[in-house]
Amino acid sequence: MADVHTFGLQVMSINGVFFDGRACSITLPCVDGEMGIQPYHEEMWVAIYTGEIRITKPDGEVVVGVCGNGSVQFANNRCLVLADTMERPEDIDVNRAKEALEIAKERMRQRNSIAEYKMSQAAMARALSRLKASQKKIGGLD
Repeated sequence: MADVHTFGLQVMSINGVFFDGRACSITLPCVDGEMGIQPYHEEMWVAIYTGEIRITKPDGEVVVGVCGNGSVQFANNRCLVLADTMERPEDIDVNRAKEALEIAKERMRQRNSIAEYKMSQAAMARALSRLKASQKKIGGLD
């Protein structure tokens, strides 16, 4: 029998399943900041953006990940998170993320079309989120 202070949580991306189990809470990056979900949250469907997610498991362990854009559905005490990318901080190649950040910065400086600017902006946000999460894991930033 499931604990009354948890909810079913699935976090998936095109790379596979990031988390599938019971959770006490999840914190997600949204357009106006972070949003937290706990058991028996109201039903909803919201967009999430590039950033860090934190899942608190029933044993108190916190699972951290870096997600791309996606959506979250919560209904019947079950949460489904679908994101285009999901990675654990320890799986992030810091050098590759730094290179991606520099490429995005250069593309933004070139001032091409609005679409190219927006794509560069998104790439820059992804690279910054990945670097921030990876540095927290190794004790670099808080």
